[in-house]
Amino acid sequence: MKQQFAGMWMAKKYYLLIALYGICFQTSLKAQPIPPDTAFQEVSQMNLPDSVVARKNSSAPFAIAAIHIEGNKRTKPYIVARELPFRLGDSVYLPDLVQGFEVARQQLMNTALFNEVVVSLKGFRGYAVEILIEVKERWYVFPIPYVKAVDRNMQEFIKQGLGVDRLNYGFKFNYNNFTGRNDKLRLWLITGYTKQIQFEYDQPYADKSLKHGYRVGFLYSSNNEINYATVGNEQKFADTLGRIKRVYAHVDYTYRPGLRTFNSVRIALVQQEVDSQILALNPKYFASAKTKITYPEISYNLNYYNVDYRPYPLTGWMGEFNFLKRGFGGELDMWQIGGKYTRSNKISKKMYYAWQTQGVLRVPFDQPFVNQRMLGYGEQYLRGLEDYVVDGVAALLVRQTLRREIIKFNLRTHLKSRSHSSIPFKFYAKIFGDYGYVHNPMNPENSLTNRNLFTVGGGFDMVTFYDFILRVDYSFNQLGQNGLFLRVKGEF
Repeated sequence: MKQQFAGMWMAKKYYLLIALYGICFQTSLKAQPIPPDTAFQEVSQMNLPDSVVARKNSSAPFAIAAIHIEGNKRTKPYIVARELPFRLGDSVYLPDLVQGFEVARQQLMNTALFNEVVVSLKGFRGYAVEILIEVKERWYVFPIPYVKAVDRNMQEFIKQGLGVDRLNYGFKFNYNNFTGRNDKLRLWLITGYTKQIQFEYDQPYADKSLKHGYRVGFLYSSNNEINYATVGNEQKFADTLGRIKRVYAHVDYTYRPGLRTFNSVRIALVQQEVDSQILALNPKYFASAKTKITYPEISYNLNYYNVDYRPYPLTGWMGEFNFLKRGFGGELDMWQIGGKYTRSNKISKKMYYAWQTQGVLRVPFDQPFVNQRMLGYGEQYLRGLEDYVVDGVAALLVRQTLRREIIKFNLRTHLKSRSHSSIPFKFYAKIFGDYGYVHNPMNPENSLTNRNLFTVGGGFDMVTFYDFILRVDYSFNQLGQNGLFLRVKGEF
């Protein structure tokens, strides 16, 4: 009887996936014709006059005689020029010029400075051409109230009872493009579940070559509740007699030699203090019996981006390599190496396939609880296992997603603003499958460690400006569970 029931459940599950698969391939919602959203507009020879296109078979290159930039009220012109694959005086053949227009648009959109970018030909004289770059700047100053649940996701917040005591609230001040050089100033004053003061200033272009930069930051946080252990693949929290405190200060050096490669080196000093009862509940919380530890961190990150739109890539690839050394013996001692690779391809007019893999390794394997967070934290999770966390010292995560654009439109705001007169929306239907594995030789008591993990599902994504993305997933896992999961990502 049990086998019969399991077979029926599996059949229903795959029928649902087949239906979602059909939606991805066949659904096409009708809408009234609208002007194309230039934030997603493809560059073609329509940007070029017929007389220029007629010379495409000519062996003579075009010389870039002028580059005109319009719409940049705050952004420095040389910050816009920093993202271009061509320079004033370059000699470029027509196919390379057209390709350069698209590369320039993608690079400028990925700066997160603009809502829209159009790169086109302004004029020409013989084989001398003038290029026009039109941008619509975002709003850069956000002095806004801040309210956010402290839990890992919405499902965890619901599980904890939707309590007001599990909210952080306060004042969040973000000033992007602070001096017009794509620098960022952040000041957060947060209270509620967590008392937090955070300051950070990021200046990526501190020299004339626009290759070297720096970042400085400071964080102080404290709260009365702490995740002291993982039991049954779920976080366990404890109220403490005293406040849990954390201080984190860092200085970064950043280096960007070209268009797509980003390097950063960070030196940080960290101090953590917990109540003595936490060590009584979990003696392995820290590496020692001390309630207060202080340790240095040194890290290196290498990122490469060659995608159409970094927050939600549909074409191209991007990669990341990171190295971290936490502590130097004594209170903490950990070496970490990790990497991430994402590849996105357009397989038909509105169909896209994405494959992502990431892994991390920490040594030595005998790490305290504070160094064992793996799957289920941040953006490192399996879709369908959001209710659980998996701790360990090594992890592998693979995601595959098939998306189909089903509708796009612009919603008018009726604001008297050239850059915010409308809001672009794009909706995608999707199906997906995830794989994960976490190695934990020292603490294998939770059932999701040291085993292959699989999830499948489907859903919808909404993408709009300011890199705001809403994900709605209905997924299934190998435990026989299924459910609806929501995730929101944005700059606000």
